[in-house]
Amino acid sequence: MSTQNPAPLWQPTPQRAAEARITRFQAWAAEHHGAPADGGYPALHRWSVEELETFWKAVTEWFDVRFSTPYTRVLGDRSMPGATWFPGATLNYAEHALRAAAERPDEPALLHVDESQEPRPVTWAELQRQVGSLAAELRALGVRPGDRISGYLPNVPQAVVALLATAAVGGVWTSCAPDFGARSVLDRFQQVEPVVLFAVDGYRYGGKEHDRRETVAELRRELPTVRAVVHIPLLGTDAPEGALEWSALTSADTAPVFEQVPFDHPLWVLYSSGTTGLPKAIVQSQGGILVEHLKQLGLHCDLGPGDRFFWYTSTGWMMWNFLVSGLLTGTTVVLYDGSPGFPDTGAQWRIAERTGATFFGTSAAYVMACRKAGVHPSRDHDLSRVGCVATTGSPLPPDGFRWLHDEVREDLWIASVSGGTDVCSCFAGAVPTLPVHIGELQAAGLGTDLQSWDPSGDPLVDEVGELVVTNPMPSMPVHFWNDPDGSRYHDSYFSTYPGVWRHGDWITITSRGSVVIHGRSDSTLNRQGVRMGSADIYEAVERLPEIKESLVIGVELPDGGYWMPLFVHLTPGAALDEALMDKVRRTIREQLSPRHVPDEIIEVPGIPHTLTGKRIEVPVKRLLQGVPIEKAVNPGSIDDIALLAFYEELARKRA
Repeated sequence: MSTQNPAPLWQPTPQRAAEARITRFQAWAAEHHGAPADGGYPALHRWSVEELETFWKAVTEWFDVRFSTPYTRVLGDRSMPGATWFPGATLNYAEHALRAAAERPDEPALLHVDESQEPRPVTWAELQRQVGSLAAELRALGVRPGDRISGYLPNVPQAVVALLATAAVGGVWTSCAPDFGARSVLDRFQQVEPVVLFAVDGYRYGGKEHDRRETVAELRRELPTVRAVVHIPLLGTDAPEGALEWSALTSADTAPVFEQVPFDHPLWVLYSSGTTGLPKAIVQSQGGILVEHLKQLGLHCDLGPGDRFFWYTSTGWMMWNFLVSGLLTGTTVVLYDGSPGFPDTGAQWRIAERTGATFFGTSAAYVMACRKAGVHPSRDHDLSRVGCVATTGSPLPPDGFRWLHDEVREDLWIASVSGGTDVCSCFAGAVPTLPVHIGELQAAGLGTDLQSWDPSGDPLVDEVGELVVTNPMPSMPVHFWNDPDGSRYHDSYFSTYPGVWRHGDWITITSRGSVVIHGRSDSTLNRQGVRMGSADIYEAVERLPEIKESLVIGVELPDGGYWMPLFVHLTPGAALDEALMDKVRRTIREQLSPRHVPDEIIEVPGIPHTLTGKRIEVPVKRLLQGVPIEKAVNPGSIDDIALLAFYEELARKRA
């Protein structure tokens, strides 16, 4: 891998590298904590994993984390699962998120944009006031530390206020986007039994209004633990009977009171895609998220006061939680509530221009859609303030790197990042001082001992292996909800290599320390012992203008055989004739490997995704192996369940 792209696509100028916060951190950590002063990022990373406790102590000092009770040591127990961080310490996440209100009360903390694309600011002082008012009202409603507070909300300022007020009182936040149907929401919220529900009457998307009042009524009926419902009238409707008005709860001029909670006190519950069975309810801690996000946003993303941080996301995806944490660094956070491609595919670039975004995050799929649609971001928009474009959700194909470089700016830092809901952070991705090579993530994150392992647990370099993390990270789950003996948590990550986190991705770590992601290891294509990630196939096939999207599945057959179909969703006007099939086969043969030419190419009406936009490979594989649909997939987690009927019928015919 490392020999493919010898010349970097981009590298920071010496001045830019010198001014990066991570450079200043390294010099300071060298002076105060024995970090290496020379050797740049690779030396700093090595020190951060070899001297794990010293590194995290340095992070808390550098970012001035306020412990109201001091910790006894950094890492009480470092075994995985079960590592205990900063035992004895108490703090509050929301207190840190609102610190900039004291220094810069009149500057915008939030910029809210909807499909009208007119940014509306919420100042630091106003954000702090609303959080203070709502936190006091939550306490008056009897909310105690540990109680769960749920939000059925789009990406609007009210969602940020509700999350911060929940954290301020020591409650546990959990949210779903309002495009989730009632069943999907209940699969999540019923597990955690919330006492308060914040809900909108509807939302606007794609130029249309979507009324959600009936769904909210169903949630109220099916969530018996909810004692109070707070109505947020985005569409201007009156509060239903028995609901409280958002405006009444946030009108007081009250300074927030921050409950000081133990470091490992739950902050929020996130959910895995839940494509099979109920979604895993992943609990992360106030302290763990605080220090991990300070490191990730303040050092890796190089964010601070004066920056404007935009990531296209919804409240049902961990990237929303990550986006809100931009507040920890004093950054203005841009909240966009609407369709990613309305009124046209270039919508997100227009938002970046209108808000003066300095750091612009999106999905790899959006970048490739822009490339296919012939969007010209810098020709049509002033993107001079955008210093970094970051992508996640799936690996950014090489063509995506080239397109961003050509169409946004040659001097553009492109950060393809990869992590997971499981840690609400990145394992690998952005480093402002390193070069960017096409198709590669710059490096593993600080404090993250990321390795690629073979089946026997030996590390690999320049070869495909399992993504593992061999030391604990503070944002790893403290537990899963309703998993009293920890068995579900253990089986999810630690059953393959005892004591080591196995994430379920295939990766290559190159000899220069960069990282290539090849897709999920549990849906890996294995032809005659040669493994290939599905992402490699998608990247090659979806360059063809006729192919809108594809899905490749490798199915082990009962007789020991192996069947590998490629499903293609065609662009309008294209036809899957012999010529196109030949073109697809030739593309895979020449660009990837003759062994991974599919056995069949099958046109489908569409590719099913999770609600957060990931193609669902494993459930389709199970359907094709004859598993009944109710066991193969959780219908509430799929964007268009009707699409699965095609694969189910195909399995029936083949059987």
